[in-house]
Amino acid sequence: MGQIDRKIGETRPVIRQLDEGAINRIAAGEVVERPASAVKELVENAIDAGATRISVDVADGGKTLIRVTDDGCGMTPDDLPLALSRHATSKIDGSDLLNIHSFGFRGEALPSLGAVGRLTITSRAAGFDAATIRVAGGRTDPVKPAALRAGTVVELRDLFYATPARLKFLRSDRAEAQAIADVVKRLAMAEPGVGFTLRDVSGGGEGREVFRADAEQGDLFGALGARLARVMGADFIANALQIDATRDGLRLLGYAGLPTFSRGAAVAQYFFVNGRPVRDRMLTGALRAAYMDVLARDRHPAAALFIDCDPQLVDVNVHPAKSEVRFRDAGLARGLIVSALRHALAEEGHRASNTVATATLGAMRAEPAGGPPRIYQMDRPSQAALRASWAAQAPGFADLAAGYSARVEEAAIEQAEDLPLGAARAQVHGNYIIAQTETGIVIVDQHAAHERLVYEKLKAQMAETGIAAQALLIPDVVDLSHTDRALLLDAAEDLARLGLVVEPFGPGAVAVRETPAILGEVNAASLIRDILDELTEEGEATGVKARIDAILSRVACHGSVRSGRRMRAEEMNALLREMEATPHSGQCNHGRPTYVELKLSDIERLFGRT
Repeated sequence: MGQIDRKIGETRPVIRQLDEGAINRIAAGEVVERPASAVKELVENAIDAGATRISVDVADGGKTLIRVTDDGCGMTPDDLPLALSRHATSKIDGSDLLNIHSFGFRGEALPSLGAVGRLTITSRAAGFDAATIRVAGGRTDPVKPAALRAGTVVELRDLFYATPARLKFLRSDRAEAQAIADVVKRLAMAEPGVGFTLRDVSGGGEGREVFRADAEQGDLFGALGARLARVMGADFIANALQIDATRDGLRLLGYAGLPTFSRGAAVAQYFFVNGRPVRDRMLTGALRAAYMDVLARDRHPAAALFIDCDPQLVDVNVHPAKSEVRFRDAGLARGLIVSALRHALAEEGHRASNTVATATLGAMRAEPAGGPPRIYQMDRPSQAALRASWAAQAPGFADLAAGYSARVEEAAIEQAEDLPLGAARAQVHGNYIIAQTETGIVIVDQHAAHERLVYEKLKAQMAETGIAAQALLIPDVVDLSHTDRALLLDAAEDLARLGLVVEPFGPGAVAVRETPAILGEVNAASLIRDILDELTEEGEATGVKARIDAILSRVACHGSVRSGRRMRAEEMNALLREMEATPHSGQCNHGRPTYVELKLSDIERLFGRT
């Protein structure tokens, strides 16, 4: 092994003051990671300036051009040189760094952009003439008169030309353009009252409109819902729950998707704190915990959640990009998200997403793609055909019904078609219940539905009687570091409620004295380390409860109505009524839908009866 080079020269290093250009380039490395970072900073400045319309033009993924135009308050000619000075800002006075009500507050973005690219700012404030200023590679030109009606235009060309090594770390133009679109959409979700336009002007000209969202009007949920429908899609709003909850100075509002409207990856999860888009592991973990009991492990919920609170309760100054926040009481924020979402999901009862029905209809549709709609003979029958068909139908249907298996006799049909899941009409293939409602039909997977019902009953019984613990004849001693030991003992009271009793055992270990009886024989050391991983990452131990719920789910699966069992009419209707009264009955224990509802109008379209 060679000698380690500690990069210490023979002469004593001299401490020197860096010049302003080097300082700005270093700051730019923290603030401006890629073109999307520059767009984020400039659009946030426009929002802080009170803009109601913001237009973003980019070329070549933002590498050669980023232009942000707004109708905000603008700047005076005297303001322009000051705006390009480091730590010069109109957002705060510096007396209280926790009382932040704006997106920006550091005064680093514009000088950083000017240090690594060619930046031009043209602006006009009310009562002043328009002016422009240019800065390239940290060298600033004098302020000059310009022509502009109102607002501000910031144009950034040749990003990172002054630091060409950074260009090698950028991704393809398409990937960078996608990142810019994501930034603009997140800010559009945060500000429904502001209109946004994003254009790709690569190659010159007017370019191609990538995204557009006009300013929304109406009340809070009306404007927010319309904006989310524009950004996340109308299907999301149609299959989402309104969330509005308050606890100890924190307010949570927004929309959360139904469990059956889940995604294969966590790509539709958006969080905002005091209107600021953030990416926070604690918030993501809270969302996952809220859906833990209604989604499979490989599925992810869709949600757009906004937390509003006094700025003193949250620190937004913990990351140069301002994408992370730190709550004074993280447990309070996490608990609010988990409890509010679980309550909203339980209140929805048996509801499932309408996309399930849409997918079902799509699978059933046999119309050829393209061309005029097919015209069926029944749409234009002759009088002779009508007379012949009536004569043929008169004697036949009663005989046909007599031989139909697994049907529900008319006398046994409960008059419940006005109820959400209707009245059972038949059972087919020994597993599917066909029910008739006022507006269509419902197809129920009897095994999946009953599995959820049994599971919810088992959970309710366990909540009433508690989780039985089994005492270990010889306690398991688990060696831990001082930090892990303290972290685990802080959560000991919560773990005891789940049947896991741990006690301190010397300076560097804990003793596991009781474990949940339903788990049977467990590896205490492995369980403790899994819990510590969760406590470290998410601040809460959900692993024990997840294991208990998994066992209850398996018990429910084996104790539920099996596929292939013939059910009587009263049994089928009883199952439907119980589904209507049971939370989460719209999906099975693994997050799959338990029923599909097809509207009569959709069925008629399948057969060309529109």
